Amino acid sequence: MPRTRPGHRPSAAARRTTPATRVALAFAGGGPLGAIYEIGALCALDDCLSGLQVNHCSHYVGVSAGGFIAAGLANGLTPRQMCRAFIDASDPDDRFDPARLMTPAWGEFCARTARLPSLLGDAAWDWMVRGRTMTQAFERLGAAMPTGVLDNEDIHRQIQEMFSRDGRTNDFRELRARLTLVATELDTGEPVPFGRPGWDHVPISRAIQASAALPGLFPPVEINGRHYVDGALKKTVHATVALDEGVDLLICLNPLVPFHADPAAREEHRIPSLVEGGLPAVMSQTFRSMIHSRLALGFKQYERSYPGTDFVLIEPDHRDAKLFLANTFSYRQRREMAEHAYQQTRRWLRHHQAALQPRLDRHGIGMDEAALRDPHRYLIDLGPRRTPGPVERLHATLDELQHRLHAMGGAA
Repeated sequence: MPRTRPGHRPSAAARRTTPATRVALAFAGGGPLGAIYEIGALCALDDCLSGLQVNHCSHYVGVSAGGFIAAGLANGLTPRQMCRAFIDASDPDDRFDPARLMTPAWGEFCARTARLPSLLGDAAWDWMVRGRTMTQAFERLGAAMPTGVLDNEDIHRQIQEMFSRDGRTNDFRELRARLTLVATELDTGEPVPFGRPGWDHVPISRAIQASAALPGLFPPVEINGRHYVDGALKKTVHATVALDEGVDLLICLNPLVPFHADPAAREEHRIPSLVEGGLPAVMSQTFRSMIHSRLALGFKQYERSYPGTDFVLIEPDHRDAKLFLANTFSYRQRREMAEHAYQQTRRWLRHHQAALQPRLDRHGIGMDEAALRDPHRYLIDLGPRRTPGPVERLHATLDELQHRLHAMGGAA
């Protein structure tokens, strides 16, 4: 039976005894910021949806940073445990510090530099002896450039240590549920589903490292003589690996959306034009737009190809400047962003409750009204809270009005 919380009266469908439903959770990438958003959003889902047991789903799919979240859930880590490990750093045994990902890839730099004398000699020979132009001859010097500027080996080390504790495993084959972590093979450009038969011998921590190896930022990860990079190169979530095995409900969390600049926004969050942010803002917007357009097309295809499956896609607000401007390597901001994602997801659930509830009812999942509407419910203690302003109060009033109108319509 679906679990309930004090003050919650599940919907009629949620109260019925229903056959076991196959739920899959899919997590897109987005770097440390994406992981922070997904953890905050996941905590909100765990608190506000009764009947959804996020640690007992049938399939978990993760790409890039989303692979860490998927693997944690499959290993029995609750959303709040991951919050303590990745964001709050309040658990002395489980800690994953994203700041350690800023270590330069010294090994890659040294290995590439060591090749420079030989490459210079070959280029000079091509130019002076073989008669090639200087441009043609010295193109080969590109092989001396590092394939990534930051060391990603610590991703493997930290997660390997975390998954080596009692009750957890770093072996796909020992997990209770299906876990698929998608990376891209560099030499073919094809996606590789680590965790599926034939790929399940690779340690989970190494698969996460490979799936998150964003080209240019991290070096490709070598596994069994082949090299792998970020799994989002071809698709954003790769949900088909779960859908092809049969899924009744797919819930996807995508942390990166293109930002809609609003010159009329409040001063502290106002971004009149992204060009004012220079190259980093332009590149971020370009990357977000590319991966989001693929995701939108992918979900339309999913709905056509899998008519027996219900889909729920949870994303940030496109106008959320606070999330767009976040510094994820700041400890204080990591905590603020997780809390922000938690509250924004609760608000998203309230706003979409009328359309979402019938879809969830079919799978025995109800809305916990007390958790959904409690104005004093928080994920992280950030100290004294400011009194909600008129905009926040207006949103809360409109949410409550929408809920009451929906309830009246259902009663009629």
